[in-house]
Amino acid sequence: MSHIVIDVDKCNGCGMCARSCAYQALEIQDKKARWLENRCVLCGACLESCKFEALTGSMPVREVPDFSDYLNVWVLVEQHNGAYHRSGYELLGCGRGLADALGQDLVAVVLGYNAAGDAESLIHHGADRCIVVDDPSLEYYQTCTYVHVASELIRRHKPSILLIPATHLGRDLAPRLARRMRLGLTADCTRLSIDPEERILLQTRPAFGGNIMATIVTRYSRPQAATVRPGIMKALDPDPSRRGTIVTEHVDMAACQEFTRVLECVMADDRGPALSSAKIVVAGGRPVCSPAGIKLLQDFADAVGGQVAGTRVVIEEGYLPPERQVGQTGQTVRPEVYFACGISGAVQHRAGMDGSRYIVAINKDADAPIFEIADFAIVGNLFEVLPALIQTVKQH
Repeated sequence: MSHIVIDVDKCNGCGMCARSCAYQALEIQDKKARWLENRCVLCGACLESCKFEALTGSMPVREVPDFSDYLNVWVLVEQHNGAYHRSGYELLGCGRGLADALGQDLVAVVLGYNAAGDAESLIHHGADRCIVVDDPSLEYYQTCTYVHVASELIRRHKPSILLIPATHLGRDLAPRLARRMRLGLTADCTRLSIDPEERILLQTRPAFGGNIMATIVTRYSRPQAATVRPGIMKALDPDPSRRGTIVTEHVDMAACQEFTRVLECVMADDRGPALSSAKIVVAGGRPVCSPAGIKLLQDFADAVGGQVAGTRVVIEEGYLPPERQVGQTGQTVRPEVYFACGISGAVQHRAGMDGSRYIVAINKDADAPIFEIADFAIVGNLFEVLPALIQTVKQH
């Protein structure tokens, strides 16, 4: 049985082992190390940290299973009434690079009712194959039915990598699917690549509030699953000359245990153009948290033909709806021009907009971090700067 043994004669209570343990499974008592078995995950970090050879242990040897029969990169494409969400095309652009690095196929997977739509467009955007499951029970998204179908497809085809968009649907589906299939899942990845030696997926995402970037690997389960927020990856330009295979598959829905039944689907009111597709975004930070501030932001957006957005505090204060939040916990946007008005430039916000073509920052603090990534900087009070800009735009 795996365990940690502490030689008290060699231990001088330096505390290096305790500091190396991320699970607080070691503590110093009476100048000697003490092992807390119920907290230990037997990672072995403490053994490497001890310079006095006071710690020894038997670590479990975990062998990587043979996954040679798991092949190809899958992208789950979200759709509604045959119209595909842009995140699917973005993930196909990312998946194309992963599939090429592995020398395998890129497969688009579409679930729904009347879901075939323009499946050829998925081929044109990089997919080698497209698998469509078209069933009336998939007309409206329900966790149980979608997880049932997705898990059955995975069992049949054994993909090596599964990419899911981190939309409202994907954020609900991915963890349930990972639990059922016993998969490792990395959420909200910002970069995906292939390790050239192990040929496994390197999944990079922000950690500790965005202060560091962690790269995660999944060695002991397949497929390697990851979610990516819309706007992070870039779709490939469509190539009408690309040829691929479109296959419609059937999954027995009788075996699916449904816990809910959709009685009616009511579409939400149209709140204007989607922020993700805006060419110009005018975003405000804490200083605009007032009716006057939001009105000024909207007036400027109207003048330049843009869409209004905000940082987390603006949304939490109730001045803009949640779908208008830009940042690590909001949307990721890539407009032609991004106006950052009264935004300090914290890493959490920058994660959602630093892919913009041009960034115009307006802030009265000349040392604000936003100026580090801005293409154009205006140091001044936004309540003085924006009216002047509005007047200038209207004159031209």
